[in-house]
Amino acid sequence: MVVHAEIRMVHRGGSKINFREPVITHDSRFLLCAAGESVNVYSTSTEEYVHDLQGHTDLVTGVVLNPSNHLQVYSCSADGTVRLWDFTDAILIKTFIIGYPIYSIYVSEKHGGVVFLVVPMANYKKLFQLVAVHLPHSGDQEVEARELSAVLCDVSHHPGAASFGREGEYIAAVKGLQLEVFFFKKQKSYRFSLKSGMKKGAKNAFTCVSCHPKEDCIATGHEDGKIRMWRNFNQKKEYTYSTLHWHHGAVNTLCFTPEGTNLLSGGIESVLVHWHYTQENQKDFLPRLGAAITHIAVSPDGSLFCTSHSDNKITIIQSCVKVSAVIQGLVKGDGVWTNLIIDPRSKALVLNGKPGHLQFYSLHHDKQLYNLDIVQQEYIHEEGLDQFEVVKAAFDARGDWLATVEERRKKGAELEINLKLWAYDELTQSFVLNTTVTAPHEDRITAMFFSPSPETTMLVTTSLDGHFKAWLLADHSDANEGFWACDFVGGYHLLKPGCCSFSADGSLLSVGFQEVVTVWSPASWELLTTLSQPPGAIRDLCFGRLSCSKYLLGASTKNQLCCWNLLTCSRKTVTQPCLNRLNGLHSSICPLLPPVFVFKPSEPRPLYSQKALCTGKVQHAVFAPRDQMLESCEERTQWLNRSQLYFLTQHMDLLTFSTKTEEDRLLASSKQLMVDDSVAVTPFYLLLGKHRGQQLEKQEALTNPMAERTQLPQGSIAIKELLHTPAHVLPSASFLCAMFVRSLLISSSSASTFGSEYSLDSSWV
Repeated sequence: MVVHAEIRMVHRGGSKINFREPVITHDSRFLLCAAGESVNVYSTSTEEYVHDLQGHTDLVTGVVLNPSNHLQVYSCSADGTVRLWDFTDAILIKTFIIGYPIYSIYVSEKHGGVVFLVVPMANYKKLFQLVAVHLPHSGDQEVEARELSAVLCDVSHHPGAASFGREGEYIAAVKGLQLEVFFFKKQKSYRFSLKSGMKKGAKNAFTCVSCHPKEDCIATGHEDGKIRMWRNFNQKKEYTYSTLHWHHGAVNTLCFTPEGTNLLSGGIESVLVHWHYTQENQKDFLPRLGAAITHIAVSPDGSLFCTSHSDNKITIIQSCVKVSAVIQGLVKGDGVWTNLIIDPRSKALVLNGKPGHLQFYSLHHDKQLYNLDIVQQEYIHEEGLDQFEVVKAAFDARGDWLATVEERRKKGAELEINLKLWAYDELTQSFVLNTTVTAPHEDRITAMFFSPSPETTMLVTTSLDGHFKAWLLADHSDANEGFWACDFVGGYHLLKPGCCSFSADGSLLSVGFQEVVTVWSPASWELLTTLSQPPGAIRDLCFGRLSCSKYLLGASTKNQLCCWNLLTCSRKTVTQPCLNRLNGLHSSICPLLPPVFVFKPSEPRPLYSQKALCTGKVQHAVFAPRDQMLESCEERTQWLNRSQLYFLTQHMDLLTFSTKTEEDRLLASSKQLMVDDSVAVTPFYLLLGKHRGQQLEKQEALTNPMAERTQLPQGSIAIKELLHTPAHVLPSASFLCAMFVRSLLISSSSASTFGSEYSLDSSWV
C-alpha cells in the first residue's frame, strides 16, 4: 500500500485568462478575469498579479461587479454555484447553490438582489435558457437559491450573446439569425429574424450584441463583419436598423462606453474600432494589437478599456488612445507539438506559442518572459493556408544551444523540413540563429536529443526515413562563428526509428527502432547491443540517473513500461509511463493520464500513487528542476526534493505536486511581500515599505547607543528591480539617493570616536 503522506495537487498558474470578458473595478485600479477554477486579480497600472479568488470546484464561466457594492464581485461556475467575493481582500462572502451548471452571468443595477444566469434547459442538454435568480438574504455562508424564473428560452450560452439595455429596462439576446428583446415592465418579448443572406457572400448570422446604456438602441455583430444598429424595436412591425461595415471577418465582440457616446468593436483583424454614436460614419482605430480580439470591457468611469485576445492576452488601453499595460498568459496555439520543455538556463517552461514561435514562460512568476521567432516569416491569418509550424525543440544540458524543427506540408507537394540550431547570446540574453539545415531528413523527424557530454557538442535526430543522424559543431572556439554538420548516419534493418536518448554521461546512445531498442557508442558509432521488447513500438526512451544510471526505461504504444538492466540486459515490465528526464535523485515515472505512479527503476514498489489528478484532462507533463533543494528525509517525498512535476490541462492550467510544508513556506513569503493586499507590489513600493518600517528602529538606535546592531534591510532584490524600473515612473533622484544611501548605513556603537552617527557597511559597498 502506498502512503500519500502530505503530497497534494496545487494550481501553479497558466489558465485561460481570455475565456470570459474581464472586469475593471470602479476605481480602475484592478482587473479581474476568470482563470480556470479561480478568478485572477491584476493591477491595471503595473500588470502585476495581485492575488486570486479560490473556491470554485469547476471552470469559472463569468465574473461581474456587484451593482450594490463596488468592492464586491459575483462569479459563476460550471460547479453550479454563484459566489460573492470581497476582491480587495480575497474573501469569500457567500456561496449561492443553484444546482445547475452555469455558463454566463448578467446583473443590472435596476434589478437589485437578482442575477441572471444561462443554464441548461430541463430535458434538453444542448439547449440553454436565461433565468432570473433571486438571491436570498441569509446569515449562512452557503445558501440554496433554487427558485429560478425563466426569462428567455433557447438562448446562446456565449456571454456576448445577451446584454441589458436602457439601464436595465430590457435585455436583448441573439442566436443564429434571430434577435429577441424582453421588456421587464411589459413582461413581453419581441423577436426579429434575418434571412440567411448567402447572396454575394453575405452571412447574416448574429455573433454578439451590446445595448446602449441610456437610449433604445441595440448594436449587433454578424459573421460577415457588419454591425447593425436596431431602433424602434418596442414595436415589432416598425423596427428599423442601419448598417456599419469595416471588419472583413466576423465581429467577435461589441461594447458601448458607459455614457453611450461610443461603440467599440473587435474581430480577427487585431484592431480596436472606435465608432462615434452620433456620427456613425466617423471611426477611429487602434491597430496592431497582436492577435484577434475576443472580448472588450470598459471601466465604469470610462477611463480604461481592455481587450482580450485569442493568444491568451489582455491589453489595457487608456481611452482608446494608447496601450498602457499588457497581461500575457500562457499562449495556447493549435497544439503543443514540442511537448513541454525546461530551459536549463532560465528554468522557464518552453512550448509552442504564437504561430511560428516558442514561448518562454516563468513557472515561478506565472508570466511569459518572451517569445522566440523560429520560423521568421510573417504569419497570414487565413484559414486553409499551409504555413510553417514548429514541431520539435530541444536544449543542450547547459542551455547554450537550442535545436528546433519546423515543417510545412502543402497539398500535392513534398514535406518541407528545416532543422535550425540556435546559440545563446550573452549580450542580447536570447538565442540567435546559427545554422539552418534544409531537408535534414527525407521524411518527418520523430525525435532529437543533445548529448550531455561536456567533451563534445552533439545533436542526434531520428526520422521516419529509417535513419538517425548525429550532428556536430564544427568549431568550438566561437559558437557564433562555428557551424553544424552531419557526422554520422545510422540505421537498423530498414526499421523506422521513433525515439532516442543519451545516458547521463553521454557515453551511450539508445535508439528505438519500432519494437527493437538499440544501444550505440557515440565515440566509435559501434552497435553495442539490442534489447528485446514486447508487442508495441517504443515511443520514448530514458536512461536512469545517479544510482540508477545502469537502467534504461522504455515506454511502448501498448501502454507498457519496460526497464532494462544494461549490465545484465535483463528486462522487467513495470506499468504505464511518462518519463522524467530531469530528476537527479532517481528516475521517476508518471503517466500523462491518471492514475500516477512514481517509483525508482530499481524497485517495483511505487513511492507514490494518485488516482485522480484534476477535473480536466491532463494533456502534457514535465519535470522542472528546483532552484533550491528541499530537505525532506521521508522516502515517500524525496522524489520532490530535486525536481517538481508540472501538468498542463486542456484548459491551460498548470498543476503540480507539492507538500504542506512547502505551501506554508510559500504562503509566508508572499505575506512578507504584501504589506497591503489591496495595493499591487512594485519595486518602488517594496523599497519604500521597508524604508518606512525601519525609520522607527533607526530613531531608537540613535537614542540608545547600547542598542543592538540594527539588521540590514533585506531589500537587495527590491533595489535590483528598482534599477530596472523605467525612469519616468520613479520619483526624483534626490529623494531616492538620500533614501538609498541611508539604507546602506548602520548604527555605530563608537559614534563619538568617529564623529558620526552612522558608518557604511563594507558588505553593501
